[in-house]
Amino acid sequence: MLEKLNDYWKACCYLAAGMIYLWDNPLLKEPLKPEHIKERLLGHWGASPGLSFVYVHGNRVINKYDLNCIFIAGPGHGAPGVIAPAYLEGTISELYSQFSQDEEGMKNLFKAFSFPGGLGSHCTPELPGSIQEGGELGYSLSHAFGAVFDHKDLIAITVVGDGEAETGPLATSWHSNKFLNPVRDGAVLPVLLLNGYKINNPTLLSRIENDELINLFKGYGYEPYIVEGEESFEVHEKMAKAMDSAVEKIINIWEDARSNNKPFRPLWPMIILRTPKGWTAPRKVGDHYIEGYWRAHQVPFSDAKENQKSLEVLEAWLRSYEPQKLFTPEGKLREDLRELAPKGEKRMSATHYANGGFLRKELKLPDLKNYAVKVESPINDEAENTRPLGIFLKEIIRLNPDNFRVFGPDETKSNRLDAVFEYGKAWMAKILPEDEDEGFLSPFGRTMEMLSEHTLEGWLEGYLLTGRHGFLNTYEGFAPIISSMVNQFGKWLDISSDIPWRAPISSLNLLLTSVVWRQDHNGFTHQDPGFITSIVDKWPNVVRVYFPPDANTLLCTVWHCFQTTNRINIIVIDKQKHPQYLSIEDAFKHAMKGIGIWDFASNHPEHEPDVVIASCGDIPTKEAIYAVKILKKLFPNLKIRFVNVLNLFTLTPNTEHPDGLSDREFDSYFTKDKPVIFNFHGYPWLIHRLTYRRNNHKNIHVRGYRENRKIGIDAGYLAPFLKGRGGITTPLQLAILNQIDRFSIAMDVIERVEALQDEGGYYKDLLKNKQIEALEYAYNHGVDKEFDEKDL
Repeated sequence: MLEKLNDYWKACCYLAAGMIYLWDNPLLKEPLKPEHIKERLLGHWGASPGLSFVYVHGNRVINKYDLNCIFIAGPGHGAPGVIAPAYLEGTISELYSQFSQDEEGMKNLFKAFSFPGGLGSHCTPELPGSIQEGGELGYSLSHAFGAVFDHKDLIAITVVGDGEAETGPLATSWHSNKFLNPVRDGAVLPVLLLNGYKINNPTLLSRIENDELINLFKGYGYEPYIVEGEESFEVHEKMAKAMDSAVEKIINIWEDARSNNKPFRPLWPMIILRTPKGWTAPRKVGDHYIEGYWRAHQVPFSDAKENQKSLEVLEAWLRSYEPQKLFTPEGKLREDLRELAPKGEKRMSATHYANGGFLRKELKLPDLKNYAVKVESPINDEAENTRPLGIFLKEIIRLNPDNFRVFGPDETKSNRLDAVFEYGKAWMAKILPEDEDEGFLSPFGRTMEMLSEHTLEGWLEGYLLTGRHGFLNTYEGFAPIISSMVNQFGKWLDISSDIPWRAPISSLNLLLTSVVWRQDHNGFTHQDPGFITSIVDKWPNVVRVYFPPDANTLLCTVWHCFQTTNRINIIVIDKQKHPQYLSIEDAFKHAMKGIGIWDFASNHPEHEPDVVIASCGDIPTKEAIYAVKILKKLFPNLKIRFVNVLNLFTLTPNTEHPDGLSDREFDSYFTKDKPVIFNFHGYPWLIHRLTYRRNNHKNIHVRGYRENRKIGIDAGYLAPFLKGRGGITTPLQLAILNQIDRFSIAMDVIERVEALQDEGGYYKDLLKNKQIEALEYAYNHGVDKEFDEKDL
């Protein structure tokens, strides 16, 4: 068996190297010539042999113990080491007929690697069996744990690169084992691949002695098995024993916990695998080290096409794998080796766990009307916007106990979603009596909280990719922490939608709350609406950004998002008590349209307007509506149309985004020539970017959050109130300093509507007085003064 394992692994290594170097002559049936070498040598060799090594040993234990496993490759650019075994076990050939199990198919595979229209050097969505692209290091473990939550018979064999292990997200994700319940969840088998080097430097963990490594990982809650050696047979033998011990330990943990339905937190097994960088490449050529050194990280002998000596070394290296003994003359893997691969969906490249859309079931959703806020007097009725959503999510948990979880970085209660705690917070570490006071901890809890946005996002992505549903809530100011992760996931979804054999997965739903406008005690550092700016330029078929203005529109928006697939849904709303505007019936219509004219907030709505006041975001909406109330009092004959934008992408042309309005529709809301005062939640220039092609763009005047708000105010009448702007602010004070407040909007309307110019000067001066009065009151009392249009 060890001989066969070694031969199978050698076949993988040969294919991996062939993908990097060869354009032709795939079986080396003739001497290697320059024309057999690719024009561009791309991809990375360094981690590929180690990845194939772990994969081959994973196949052995799948067969021996009849396991369901998924393979997750952490090292970036490690695709050759995963493509090779996926090809040998036939899955790639089944999905891509051009990569058949013969010489021609092998040649096509070599050509296609790191080639336009082919297979990438990372484990991209085109690679069957992959749920982790790996281009951005640090997420293999969090994806793995997310994959096995609620999949009680699944083991995620996860290779953690030693360069990857130096990242912050990976370091925090080791603690995911404190949330793994062996009664209901599967298991993660981490394999820390210590091959010694990154691109150009040694890796930290590879230079730590074994005793220190063992202590480190025991401290994390693992039982490490160390596998190392000089000869490949020796390492195969040690790896086989370690894999058997690890799998048997996992099975025993499952049996002990499930036999009496009693969860406990064990020391989960892991493997520390020390192998050379670029294992099996030439050790040294001339004065330079290759195998076991950073020179093996990318493409050794990259000048082989032009340099005869390098070509000869490359040929000798490729022939050292003895491809003629591994493959038939027709290019098919030796029959006795083919028997080593699992069959059917037991293959890690063919498992439905890695194509989670096949496992996905629609969520059971309760009736929205049962959770709605009663709105009898729009604007005057108030409620906490997110509180009803928490009750709604609690009911979704009840109806979907095995395939829905809520995720949040220690902020679920702060975000008013704590009704979900009725079903507990997942926790496998020590529990104290006082923990039962509120929001109880439980091995069976359905809310996942850990103060690492990266780990939570990784868990959620792994959970979705393997067929389930989830919801992540976080503070808006902290969302940029995971901006790059969400970007990577969006790229995954975008590519996946073009791959016919990948089934759609549940959408990634992110609630951003504790928003920029309500940082009453957090101050300037927490004022950051930049996440939405970073996401709006991405893939129109994937990204949606919603700004529900009240509790009922939030409920309807979330209800809709839970029924979508292959999307990233960003929902932005504050958690505090705010005015409520729409009944659940009207909220549903508004959420489905994504934009609407509000009669109750307009003046003479049946006429062509003199001005359009628009809003996007709950707090900008509140201030814009109060501005309308002021204007109605001052100018009762002024014709005002109030437009609320819930779906940000309705502003874009329908030729650029599926949710966009046609030009005719846009004009019907915003007119072709009337001034538009647009009060926006985020940076104001974002609205200009989305509407720059519209007929009336020159008349759209946007107010929003401004980092440079001191400019233009510094020498003006508000200058005395800029002191301490980086500290504590009241809501109205912050709105005034950014000029999204009711008074600034009303003054802007006076400025823009020509018919108001004659009498407007007096009222503008009056409104400036009200701003100064508001700021002075905030500085003296620490709270906002209540203002009403009757005070004017």
